[in-house]
Amino acid sequence: MAHWFHRNPLKATAPVSFNFYGVAGSPAANKICFIMPLDGTTQENKMRFIQNFKWTDTLQGNTPSAQQDAVFELISMAFNVAIWYTKFASRMAGKENVSETEAKDVHRSLKVAAGIFKNLKDVHIPRLITPAEKGRDLEPRVIDAYIIQCQAEAQEVTIARAIELKHNATIIAALAFETANFYQKADHTLNTLEPECSSKWRKYLQLKQLFYMAYAYCYHGQTLLASDKCGEAIRSLQEAEKCYSRAESLCKEYRQTKGPGTTAKPSEQLFFLKLGGLIKMTLEKCQRENGFIYFHKVPAEPPQLDMKASYGLAEPVPFELPPLSEQCTPEVYATFDLTKGAKNDKAKPKEEEVKPVKEPDLKPQKDTGCILS
Repeated sequence: MAHWFHRNPLKATAPVSFNFYGVAGSPAANKICFIMPLDGTTQENKMRFIQNFKWTDTLQGNTPSAQQDAVFELISMAFNVAIWYTKFASRMAGKENVSETEAKDVHRSLKVAAGIFKNLKDVHIPRLITPAEKGRDLEPRVIDAYIIQCQAEAQEVTIARAIELKHNATIIAALAFETANFYQKADHTLNTLEPECSSKWRKYLQLKQLFYMAYAYCYHGQTLLASDKCGEAIRSLQEAEKCYSRAESLCKEYRQTKGPGTTAKPSEQLFFLKLGGLIKMTLEKCQRENGFIYFHKVPAEPPQLDMKASYGLAEPVPFELPPLSEQCTPEVYATFDLTKGAKNDKAKPKEEEVKPVKEPDLKPQKDTGCILS
């Protein structure tokens, strides 16, 4: 079953020559740039603040952030790697007839992305001298939303697998409920951002929250029916219908909202339509059984979903930077001489505009809904 995930654009960066104007005092020094000290001290690397870097942010168009800090460059590059993993997962998940191996790749890629984002938040972003501006990628609200979204989307893959293998309805309902809560948490994380840069992203998070609440009520209804609680099952399925209808409305709002992201029509994709058919079929079955066998009164209020998933919860894959290159030695580090920096600003290269990364507007491929066994 093809999935659909909202994606913000990749970060773009201005060209950097890394010409240190005589500061690099050896051929080996010309080939490397440091972010960690190698002289046995706890002081910052002497090369950390020599070069200015510019990067756009995923929610702010072509207006870049700039810091004269190699750690900012490191964080921005790693952030883009995490975004790439999410885009790889999205492209793979949107294919027709996703194989088991491909589904595993999607699942792992999303957890790897979450791990990179989390590592940046916990380890590297606190090292920045200049805090991130509001609405920029490196501020807590934005990076937290990315972490939570990656976890929620990884759990979507788990839910699809559980449904395909016809696992117990209780397990599926609990996973769907936990996933809906993840999407709600991500949405609440962004609720104080400026609407012009976050509205489209938030519409996605809101519609996915309602979509998986509909899943949770649908499969909880199946559990209630199996326990001979037909009236409660009907009410659960009715609530699933309401959530699904609200999610459908949000799909239209998502398409009409301007902002970063794709131009897909999620309500027309099979993954969305199949849930609507499942809710309708299950509700009709419950009503039919109630009319012939149970004759239960349908409660006015929906059942409380207070479920905790015991299986399938997605945790970020721990991420660490690769070890230093063998070229990075104390001897080479010693050849950097900051006193020999260029004095003439005219000798420095002209700053260039930060151009956006060209990306195709990928949409989920046609999914026939057929399963070969």
